Amino acid sequence: MSDPYGDRGNKDRSIANADGQGSVLPKASGKSYAAAGGPFLIGDNMTGGYGKGPDILHGCTIAVDKGEIAVIVGPNGAGKSTAMKAVFGMLDVRSGSVRLDGEDITGLSPQARVAKGMGFVPQTSNIFTSMTVEENLEMGAFIRRDDYRATMEQIYDLFPILRDKRNQAAGELSGGQRQQVAVGRALMTQPKVLMLDEPTAGVSPIVMDELFDRIIEVARTGIPILMVEQNARQALEIADKGYVLVQGANAYTGTGKELLADPEVRKSFLGG
Repeated sequence: MSDPYGDRGNKDRSIANADGQGSVLPKASGKSYAAAGGPFLIGDNMTGGYGKGPDILHGCTIAVDKGEIAVIVGPNGAGKSTAMKAVFGMLDVRSGSVRLDGEDITGLSPQARVAKGMGFVPQTSNIFTSMTVEENLEMGAFIRRDDYRATMEQIYDLFPILRDKRNQAAGELSGGQRQQVAVGRALMTQPKVLMLDEPTAGVSPIVMDELFDRIIEVARTGIPILMVEQNARQALEIADKGYVLVQGANAYTGTGKELLADPEVRKSFLGG
């Protein structure tokens, strides 16, 4: 992974429940090595759409392994968020499958997928604005039956500004701080995989860099991160894997470094 952040990062694996078997982890050279079990999370050859509507995805495949950051990029209307929602069970996958840690979860509801270990942060309406920051985080622990206070402290260590504003209504926070609350609430479930839909939408470049820094820290705990991102160049710089979608299908797939170096990808999707 291209890592402009040096050796910083939270390496406390207990923040997530990242146990599982990885596979095909790309190295800096672009080569890969195989491990048993298949990708930790994969939406494999997915075709489908919403309800009785037309297909939006056409044989789309996206995957992520333990400790990786995989990003989905592409032009507006390419099906990026749709692919993410398909993996999370929010639309009908008419053919293909979704597997988590080797288990076929294609038929499960989003709620059941959360219980299996999937954390999902939508682009909008992702916090309870009238609740305090701490109450939002407590809501994230709704599926847990153990003492979650240690996890909350880890969230505050990851996002120090949230500790300072723990008693403030989340709706009063800046856009970047709200995103930190949303990510923190998802991490309170101790997920096996974290999915982020446009986490830097509408924030300043400085805040975007800070959020990417925190995302790298989460990945270093061992948890896989699958992310849809509109800031394609910056996202690919921190990505182990990148998927460029066009009209609901895979157009280019490779490591972040490979896609950044590909002249066709640069010309068509990164502004040259």
